[in-house]
Amino acid sequence: MNPKTSFTESLKQAINTEVLKKLILSRFIGEDKTIKKLSVRPVLLKSGPKLSFVWHHKTNDITKNFSSDEGLEIITRLIGTDFLDAHLFSASETLQLECKQEGTSRLTRTKVAFEKPTLSGNDREKNRVINPQTRWLEALGITNSSGFPKEGMASKFKQIQKFSELLTSLLDEAHLTNPTKPLTVVDMGSGKGYLTFAVSELLKSKAQVTGVELRPELVSLCNALASKSGMSDFLNFKAGTIASTPLQSVDVLIALHACDTATDDALAQAINAEAKLIIVSPCCQKQLRPQLKAPPVLAASLRHGIFEERHAEFVTDSLRALLLEWAGYKTKVFEFISTEHTAKNLMIAAIKQSAKKPEIAPTIRALAHFYGITHQALAKQLGFSLVDSA
Repeated sequence: MNPKTSFTESLKQAINTEVLKKLILSRFIGEDKTIKKLSVRPVLLKSGPKLSFVWHHKTNDITKNFSSDEGLEIITRLIGTDFLDAHLFSASETLQLECKQEGTSRLTRTKVAFEKPTLSGNDREKNRVINPQTRWLEALGITNSSGFPKEGMASKFKQIQKFSELLTSLLDEAHLTNPTKPLTVVDMGSGKGYLTFAVSELLKSKAQVTGVELRPELVSLCNALASKSGMSDFLNFKAGTIASTPLQSVDVLIALHACDTATDDALAQAINAEAKLIIVSPCCQKQLRPQLKAPPVLAASLRHGIFEERHAEFVTDSLRALLLEWAGYKTKVFEFISTEHTAKNLMIAAIKQSAKKPEIAPTIRALAHFYGITHQALAKQLGFSLVDSA
């Protein structure tokens, strides 16, 4: 095997086994005299693992991303033609290929003991809250054994990491980071358990985490994966609906993407259980749309269905945030994650304060009156009348 073939085979193996750290091509002899060198490194983008090519010119750098096969083909074509030197750095060795213009080449191989490289890029932060190689991520089919998102799971992986960052910040704000006894955390409507596992991983022995899910087959699956991942001491799942699952005491209640008034059920449960931290991501806010009466100034706009739908969402979640404040919570509403990754991106977070705020009741009723709203699920469950009796 000639030196160039041996080099490219080693490069291909480093890419396929995910141990490539970087590749540098230098001694450029091509037509564009502004090029100084080309560096290549693995990156993780929302579309999956890629090879990032950075063309270093005298006055600027140009970056392009390619799949592994495309990148390998380009590199093979460039070595010995446009670039005479190639340096390969992997987790186990470094290789230097020196080519001459007449066609001869020499390969030098040196064994090293680097740590396995970590992918970086626009969609991967340097420090992850959740270790990408944790067992449950692989068990749930989100990552492979090396911690890289599987095809089609990059957005879910990013959502898990973003939620974990937000939860860490909210726990600190609610003074729940170092509890004197294990926290009680309930995830209402836990689904396949992606974020429920993340919560348990984040808190470990600091919390007993329970996922509540209507579909018994998902409950069985998640309990089996929790056991397989060694998390069953702190994490369990049970079958039930949000409305019918009684909460005696809870520190943190989470309900992400609970549809329509199921979000209101979760909020009412949390308020009645005096949860210290409530995190919800509303979905399918349909209840108020039939009641919505366009104020004269908005009538021309709200005759369009899309605007009417968005207004119904706005009014619903505004009332929820205000009712939480009336019930004694400090509330914030923000974008959970970019709509590029999920359209269900609004999040309401509420932290328990010392007392209710009855003084904001007129504000809530004024908002409801402005849009012609006379009843709403959370208000009803809290015994709050949206119609001013006066």
